[in-house]
Amino acid sequence: MPAIPILMPQLGESIAEATIIRVLAGPGQEVEAGSDLFEVETNKATMAVAAPCAGRVIQITAEVQQSYAVGSNLASFEISAEDAGALGLNENKEPPASDASAPSREGESLHFQFNEEDNIRDYQPKVEPVVGGLPVPAGATGASYISPRMRARMNELGLNASDLAGIAGTGAGGRVTVEDFENFLRSLEQHRLTPASPMRIAVADSMRRSWSRPLATVGSPVILDAVLAHRKKAEAKPGPALYAIRALALALAENTAVAGRLIGNRIVHPRAIDIGFAVEVEDGVLVPVLREVEKTPLSKLLPTYNKLVEQARARRLPHDSSRPGIATVTNFGTFGIVWATPIPLPEQNLVLGLGAGSKVPRWSDEVNQFIPVTEAELTLSFDHRILDGGGAGRLLARVAKLLQEPEKL
Repeated sequence: MPAIPILMPQLGESIAEATIIRVLAGPGQEVEAGSDLFEVETNKATMAVAAPCAGRVIQITAEVQQSYAVGSNLASFEISAEDAGALGLNENKEPPASDASAPSREGESLHFQFNEEDNIRDYQPKVEPVVGGLPVPAGATGASYISPRMRARMNELGLNASDLAGIAGTGAGGRVTVEDFENFLRSLEQHRLTPASPMRIAVADSMRRSWSRPLATVGSPVILDAVLAHRKKAEAKPGPALYAIRALALALAENTAVAGRLIGNRIVHPRAIDIGFAVEVEDGVLVPVLREVEKTPLSKLLPTYNKLVEQARARRLPHDSSRPGIATVTNFGTFGIVWATPIPLPEQNLVLGLGAGSKVPRWSDEVNQFIPVTEAELTLSFDHRILDGGGAGRLLARVAKLLQEPEKL
């Protein structure tokens, strides 16, 4: 009885390979037509490779947990001569007589001729990565695709795709295989490991979700002399961040669309201008929120602001102040940082950053010479889907202008 190869079928239009999950029929087993021989996993679903007709499994050449390209030999399968004929594999089929004067066409109709000695192919096709342009190594992209089985393993360990960014895949097209993943986990045991705090895990999750959007940052210098002079004369001493919070709220109140969220094909405008501010705490950052900042003058905001800072550092923020606002202000200048690209929270589109101030020479047309001024960099990071560079620049310029008239804040 002839034997035929069981090949990895084309399981979908864009499917190039599949991973063997289970072998459902062992050597020597008789199966019926349509019986499942293998359970395989693609990047879309779990499927089965079935017997094309009734027969007996001779040998299993595929291995469990290995990926095979379409057309790879998975097993040898013994079938009847009648079924072989029905499949177009006519054993020892005689070639038709031909005219001696006709040119020889050796090899014609080989696709329809079955030879017993050629019935099992040794060649195993592979999916080779094709990279155009620069010579990028196949594994450079990391875990760009995660199979359902590996996703389940990651969920079991509490991991996400960002945790796999440093793994170079050895699978087809640089794909990270389960073996790559397990080897990566074993290699971690060679390093010093400490548990991440719940705060750090929460920050990491928030930043991971934030980075799913197209983000951009623009920046512009702002002169702080007016703010510093106003603060010096005030009985209570608001920090530069509070001035920026109030200025941003007034600017957003003039055009709430830039603080809205794009949901489908509509912009959802905020009902109130609630602004959060970043407070560094042990092993993380908390963002308490000031409510209706556009309606509350600076002098009335200050007591609430100071109280929220104390509560945040003690990690005892009230529930109302933890609800997200529409934007955040971060004063990274307190750490000596001049310029930065902060990332908006997942539920927000905007984050305004204030850098460290320093004395710089600025030309004055009034006195026709350079004069020293205190200047800092003001940055605005934003969701590029809702705001473009021009709009972001105008919003930043409006905030800078409002900071030149602190008495109106």
